[in-house]
Amino acid sequence: MRLATWNVNSLRSRIDRVEAFLQRHDIDVLALQETKAREDQLPLLGLQGMGYDVAAAGYNQWNGVAVVSRVGLEDVEIGFPGMPTWGDPVAAEARALGATCAGVRVWSLYVPNGRKPDDPHYVYKLDWLARLRDAARGWSASPTALVGDWNIAPQDDDVFDITAFATSTHVTPRERAAFAGFLEDGYVDVVRPHAPGPDVYTYWDYYRQRFERNRGMRIDFVLGSPGFAERVTGAFIDRDERAGAGASDHAPVVVDLED
Repeated sequence: MRLATWNVNSLRSRIDRVEAFLQRHDIDVLALQETKAREDQLPLLGLQGMGYDVAAAGYNQWNGVAVVSRVGLEDVEIGFPGMPTWGDPVAAEARALGATCAGVRVWSLYVPNGRKPDDPHYVYKLDWLARLRDAARGWSASPTALVGDWNIAPQDDDVFDITAFATSTHVTPRERAAFAGFLEDGYVDVVRPHAPGPDVYTYWDYYRQRFERNRGMRIDFVLGSPGFAERVTGAFIDRDERAGAGASDHAPVVVDLED
């Protein structure tokens, strides 16, 4: 099975690229983040015509997650137990969707950005990760993949210049500790052995030709439970998908599993 994750930064804007990506890499399951639409607004007919089932969650033009699968889509769950809320009035955001695909539990995750270390959104981010970790401990006994945009660069070589992030989120000790907690619980970063750094990234801001100068961040991950990780035979980041007009600011991450 070939599994991919991609922060697509608007599925409506990039549906042609998504369909082409699925065909080019023969993807079985694709987890999407930042779909930026309600389910009834998504252009799904082409995906369905290609043989894919789609489960999606989205409430407005922000956030949004989905799982696209041609190998089954069962037990769909929007949000995880205990997932924090945000806003005024407070409400659940479309940041997590789980589905079982060919016996693998896939969670498409869009971790809150955090904005700034002194912003309430940063506290929300840490709480969101802590609640996810609590839930994920109960999932690790079966093949499970926690995939998506984690908005964390867990190591210094996951950013183009660590000194440029001295006052920023994504690299703070508390965020990195939250990410490390999943690894302590037995989840495995299954991509890093196949795409080690430095200078290997998944996100490049549109600002000032960051992609052309390879001034990026590695913030999109596939964390697998032991039963998932032992089946991984390869992985890569499709950097070419970030190039060209109309690209998302994130590149897809692809993982191969033995059947």
